[in-house]
Amino acid sequence: MNASNGIDSVNYKLNKTRIVFMGTPDFAVESAETLAAHGAELAAVVTVPDKAAGRGLQVRESAVKAWAKSRGFDILQPENLGDPDFISVLQSISADLFVVVAFRILPPEVFKLPRLGTINLHASLLPKYRGAAPINWALIHGEKTTGVTTFMIDEHVDTGDFLLKKSTDIGENETFGELYSRLKSIGAELLIETVQGLVEGTLQPQKQLGEATKAPKLTNELRQINWQQSAKDIRNLVRGLSPIPAAVSTLQGKTLKIFACSAGAASRTGKAGEVIAAENKKGILEVHAGDDTSVCLQDVQMQGKKRMLVDAFLRGYQVNTGEILGSR
Repeated sequence: MNASNGIDSVNYKLNKTRIVFMGTPDFAVESAETLAAHGAELAAVVTVPDKAAGRGLQVRESAVKAWAKSRGFDILQPENLGDPDFISVLQSISADLFVVVAFRILPPEVFKLPRLGTINLHASLLPKYRGAAPINWALIHGEKTTGVTTFMIDEHVDTGDFLLKKSTDIGENETFGELYSRLKSIGAELLIETVQGLVEGTLQPQKQLGEATKAPKLTNELRQINWQQSAKDIRNLVRGLSPIPAAVSTLQGKTLKIFACSAGAASRTGKAGEVIAAENKKGILEVHAGDDTSVCLQDVQMQGKKRMLVDAFLRGYQVNTGEILGSR
C-alpha cells in the first residue's frame, strides 16, 4: 500500500491522539513537529541522555531534546529502556500510540504498552536496507530509488509488519545530506497519514515482502577510499558519505576528506590512487582508479584546514602528478 502524494491538500486531525514520541537526531524533529501541528497530544518525548562530546567535552543534548524543551513538552531520558521506573512512567501516561523515529531498539515490555502499538519511521523501502544507515547504503550501492516506510515494531530490527511506504527517485548527483533532508520531510508526511489510518482503523499492517538487505552502522574502515575500485563505485561512496562522515584518503601523509567527485576520462592508465593530472589553473585533480577509470576530485578538505573546492585547494597545495593517494 503506497502513501498518497503529500499532506498539504488534506486536513489531518489526530483528535488529540495521545502519543509518546521517541527520537534523537534532527531527522526526527520534523516528524515530531508535524505530529504536534496536526493535533496529536505529545504526552512525553523520550530521547537519549545528554553526553559530553567535542573539544572540552561539553555536555550536549540531542536535537529532539532541544526541540522538546523549546515547545515545553515533558522529556524522558532513560539510561536503560528496560528500567522498571521508566516503564512505570510510560504506563502512567496511558498513551494511545508510541512513535519512534531514529531512536534505540525498544524492549518488548516497552513497545507493547500502547493500545495501538508502537510504530517506527524508517528511511528505506523495507525490507531493503534494514539497520542504522539506510540512506548512506542506498547511495553507496548506487540505488536509483529509495523511500520511507512506516511499520509496527516487533522483537527484531526493522522486521515488523509495514503500514505505508512512499518512494522517491534519487538524483544522479544527490548526496547523503541532500537525500537525508528530503526523506526527513517525506517521512514526516507519511507518518501523519499512518497515525491517521491507525486512529481511524482504516490501516492494516502487512507482512514485509521481498529480499531483505542490511544497512549496518558506518565504520572508519568503510570511509577509506579503495582506489582499486571503479570510478563509479568511488563516486557512490563519496556521495553516500557526504558531508558526514565523509569519505577519506591520504595525501602527502595527511588525511584528505573528499565531499564530491566526478568520473574522469573514459580510459586512463596508471597505478591505483596515482595523481594523473593536477592543474591549478583549470582546477583539475584527477586520480587513477580501478578498471582503467579515473576520478576528478571537486570538493575536499585537508587535515586541519577548511573545506574548499579543488581549484582553491590546488592554489594552496602543491600536488604533483605521480603522487599516490592512500599511501602514507
